[in-house]
Amino acid sequence: MLPSNAPRYLMGVGTPEDLVECVKRGVDMFDCVQPTRIGRHGKATTRYGDINIRNSRYADDLEPLDSECECECCKNYTRAYLHHTFKLGEIISVVLLSIHNIQYLQDLTHGMRQAINSGKFEEFISSFYYGRNSTKAK
Repeated sequence: MLPSNAPRYLMGVGTPEDLVECVKRGVDMFDCVQPTRIGRHGKATTRYGDINIRNSRYADDLEPLDSECECECCKNYTRAYLHHTFKLGEIISVVLLSIHNIQYLQDLTHGMRQAINSGKFEEFISSFYYGRNSTKAK
């Protein structure tokens, strides 16, 4: 019922899977607190699935949240550092996780835009789900 040239805006949808599925259905813009909300709870979204930095398995993990991410968090901090600072209640962990989560969603939407423009969106979707369902991050 909307004009075909009008942008489609959806508020409150923020998981990576939801964004991909909504873009697939024609949504153009999003607005959601999800990346910062999950960051406040110690969670990070990566191309290889989600990470709960509170888990003790990350106490000695010297890898970045996502080795392919170029955000300040992934370039400069390890999972062990994030685990440690989160356990101590240091605000820096929440800030860094939020920065990473926002960057991840920006990268995701940029990737979708490129795939749509090059006519390869279906390939993008397959690759996205393959990565998110992998065990690399876990």
